[in-house]
Amino acid sequence: MGVARSTVRAVNGLTARWAGAAQGGTVFSAAAVWPLLAHLADGAGGPARAELTEALGLPAGQAADAARDLLAAMGAVRGLDTALGLWTKRTLELREQWTAGLPAGTHGVLTGDFPADHRALDAWAAQRTGGLIDRMPVLLAEDTEMVLASALALRTRWLSPFEECPLETAYEPWAAEPRLGLRRSSVLLDRIGVARTPGGHVTELKVLGDNALDVHLLLGEEGMAPGRVVEAGVGILAGRYPVVPGPRLPLGHAGPGVLVERERCERPEPPSLDVTTVAYAMEASHDLLELHRLFGLTTARDTTRGHFPGISAFPLAVGSARQTCVARFGARGFEAAAVTAFGMGGGGMPDLRHVTTRISAVFDRPFGFLALHRHTRLVLAAGWVTDPLPWEE
Repeated sequence: MGVARSTVRAVNGLTARWAGAAQGGTVFSAAAVWPLLAHLADGAGGPARAELTEALGLPAGQAADAARDLLAAMGAVRGLDTALGLWTKRTLELREQWTAGLPAGTHGVLTGDFPADHRALDAWAAQRTGGLIDRMPVLLAEDTEMVLASALALRTRWLSPFEECPLETAYEPWAAEPRLGLRRSSVLLDRIGVARTPGGHVTELKVLGDNALDVHLLLGEEGMAPGRVVEAGVGILAGRYPVVPGPRLPLGHAGPGVLVERERCERPEPPSLDVTTVAYAMEASHDLLELHRLFGLTTARDTTRGHFPGISAFPLAVGSARQTCVARFGARGFEAAAVTAFGMGGGGMPDLRHVTTRISAVFDRPFGFLALHRHTRLVLAAGWVTDPLPWEE
C-alpha cells in the first residue's frame, strides 16, 4: 500500500488521541474519520481551518491530496474496502476546486424526501461495508444541506487458526459466565513481545492475516487505563518503546499475561508459544461532536455562521458528526467496518531427558487491539474488549 509516512503518522496519531479519550468497551476507526476531516479542512476558513489542521496533524493545504491518496491506497489492499460519499441538496452550489479534490463518482443528491434519502444512504452504507453496517449514522433535517461520509471494511483470515474452547479465567466478570476462548500453539516466538511504556508494561501479540491485514492484541498491567494501553500499542508500532521479543524474554513472569518456563520433554522439541485469548463481537456508536476538540470541530459546529467558504458560498457548519463501528474476532479470522457521516447544516511416565522453552500468553481479562496494515503499520480500527462472546457447547 503506497501511502506517505506522514499520513500514516497523522492517522495513527489521531487513533492514539481518540484511544485516550475513549471510555469502556469500544471499537473505533480514526482511519475512517481522517479523510473526512481532511476534505473539510481543505474547504474551511478562519479558526475552523486552524482547528482542523491541528486535529489532522498535516497542513490543511496538503490534506485533500493526502486523503485522496490514502483512500486509493487502502482500496488497493486485498480484503480492505473504502469509499467516500457526498450528497447535497440540488440548490447547494459547490466550489469546483473543492469537488475536484474528491474521488470520482462520489456525488449524490438529497431529494428532501427524508425516508427515501435515508433508504439511499443506508443502502450505500450496507453496500460499501458488505452488510456489516446497514445504517448511515446521520439524522437528516430541514436544514441539512450536505452529507459527507466514509465507509471502511476489512476482512482477513488467520494464517494459523485458533481452536475454540471454554475460557478458564480468574477474572470474575468473565468467570461468572462461560466465555468462548481461543487457543493455539506455534513455534514462532517473535509473535509475542513485552514493551516498557510510560504507563507500564504492555504485552503485544501479533495475529497475522493472510492478506497483510493483522490484529495486535494488547494486554497492560492490571489497573492500567484502557486508553494508555491502546496508546502504547500505537507507540510500539512507531518504534517509540523498546520491545523484548519472545525469544529474548526472561524465565518466569515476563510481562502481563506472559509466563516463560523451561520444561522437560521426552524428545527434542523446539521452543513454543501457547496463546489463549477470547472471541469477541462488538459494535459502538460515537458522537464525534462530544469530542469536538479532539477532531478540530469546536468552531465548525457553530451553526450561527458559515465556516467552509472553500466548499460553497452558502454558509455551512457541521450539524452532526457520527460513526458506527463493528469488529468481530474469531477462530478463523477478523472483520471490522466503520461508517462515518458528517451532516452539514446549514498418558504414562516418559523418559524426560530433554529440555525445551515454553511461553504461555493468556489474554483472560480486558485488553486492547489494533487492526492494521502490516507493511505500512497504518491502524484501521482499534478498540478495548470487555465482553467476550459466550461459550456454547
